[in-house]
Amino acid sequence: MTSLLTVTAAVPALGAVATAAVPAARRTAAKWLALAFSLATLGLAGVQLAQFDPKAAGPFQLTESHAWIKDFGVRYELGVDGIAVVLIALTALLVPFVILAGWHDADPLAVSDSGSAAEHSKRWRPTQGFFALILMVEAMVVIAFEATDVFVFYIFFEAMLIPMYFLIGGFGDRAGERSEEEAAAQRSYAAVKFLLYNLAGGLIMLAAVVGLYAVTAHQLGTGTFSLQEILQARAAGRLHFATVTERALFLGFFFAFAVKAPLWPVHTWLPNAMTESTAPVAVLITAVVDKVGTFAMLRFCLQLFPEASKWATPAILVLSLISILYGALLAVGQRDIKRLIAYASVSHFGFIILGIFAMTTQGQGGATLYMVNHGISTAALMLIAGFLISRRGSRLIADYGGVQKVAPVLAGTFLVAGLATLSLPGLAPFVSEFLVLVGTFSRYPAVGVVATVGIVLAALYVLVLYQRTMAGPVREPVRGMPDLRVRELAVVAPLIALLLFLGVYPKPLTRMIEPAVAHTMAQLDRTDPKPPVHANDVEAAK
Repeated sequence: MTSLLTVTAAVPALGAVATAAVPAARRTAAKWLALAFSLATLGLAGVQLAQFDPKAAGPFQLTESHAWIKDFGVRYELGVDGIAVVLIALTALLVPFVILAGWHDADPLAVSDSGSAAEHSKRWRPTQGFFALILMVEAMVVIAFEATDVFVFYIFFEAMLIPMYFLIGGFGDRAGERSEEEAAAQRSYAAVKFLLYNLAGGLIMLAAVVGLYAVTAHQLGTGTFSLQEILQARAAGRLHFATVTERALFLGFFFAFAVKAPLWPVHTWLPNAMTESTAPVAVLITAVVDKVGTFAMLRFCLQLFPEASKWATPAILVLSLISILYGALLAVGQRDIKRLIAYASVSHFGFIILGIFAMTTQGQGGATLYMVNHGISTAALMLIAGFLISRRGSRLIADYGGVQKVAPVLAGTFLVAGLATLSLPGLAPFVSEFLVLVGTFSRYPAVGVVATVGIVLAALYVLVLYQRTMAGPVREPVRGMPDLRVRELAVVAPLIALLLFLGVYPKPLTRMIEPAVAHTMAQLDRTDPKPPVHANDVEAAK
């Protein structure tokens, strides 16, 4: 038994406490302390990757198990499979970049810009709080990926909403020609909408979690939330869900995960939350927190309720297609840069969920790889967009033009990140999107064909965005715009390098993911469809 998983989650939690405790006057020290704890977490995630053996027997490794609430069958159980370990690595990788990119996002506004210091203190929370909340989100996301006890997972699945609420509502975007009161009202609306949607999903899931406990208590004699115990009991024939019960429990779990992901039609909180957040917090939402929803579909929905998952697949595929096309179409028509990226993410999550419920090895492997690649590409695009917006003070696409002539490095990295978003061959998202489409087409050809329309629309909204902001004549307000600074390059360059590296050599990730996908397919009792054999092929073979 090892405590590596606990330590990996505990380090950012301790970092949050330490950062929050730094005296208010020492804002810079708080920033460096938060960065140090995030880098320590990244190091521990690297140790997890090094110790994880894709060839080892059993679904979970680095496991921990301790009795917690014995009377209710709750155990503190942690373990990682190949899917969890790569998503933990993604989370640990992105948080240092989020901290660096948001280095000045919680700094006090100049008195000349915002009135007296007393007025400022009413409008902005301490810098220490901003970075402490980021680390707390990281801790909760990491332990959610590690949890193999349903109750433990649920606690942190819901708890991460609290720091996210304060990050959205308390440290929102300052861009735009609007009063502070109007900006505060819009941030508050976005934060409350985020919280209410996710709490609603969480409450429905709680009912399903209680129902799961009741079923196990009735059939096994002792209730349990342990994923491994439930799977073992079902494999041994000691646990069986009635059809109606399994479907009801599946829907309770799936609804909460669909809100978090998000999937159409419960996606509407995401554009508001990402638009009103600072760019680093928007990355935390879509590249880190939202991945918990799609991850949980693989770990809990498919494995706990395999028959209900197959029953619901046709409807979920339709919802995924709607997300792909609806998100892409709305992205095409956006005038706000951050809102465009938010709707693009809705489309991308449609691809991820499509791959999960295609129930093929290629589809689920591609979906998991898509979670990682989408996290990197969207982080790069959103952070560069944030650097752009901070220079001009506007999120509106129409307020830009000719940026590539005055800030060529910013424009060039923005182009690469945009091309990754549209899944250009040679960049990381292409591999995952290709696998999702191949896996979907092999079982559901019509669905695969319709989903490809999303690729065409992605090319449209990305290239139009670049053309309107970066190309063309230089607009007067951007004429003196500075290029990327050293700190900003330190954020962007590694992300661009990863997009290029994983675009040509994704094997380090796929070798981790494949055994976990095989285990999930075994729990579903699914095999990949065989290619059709035509009579002409048989005659030719003879």
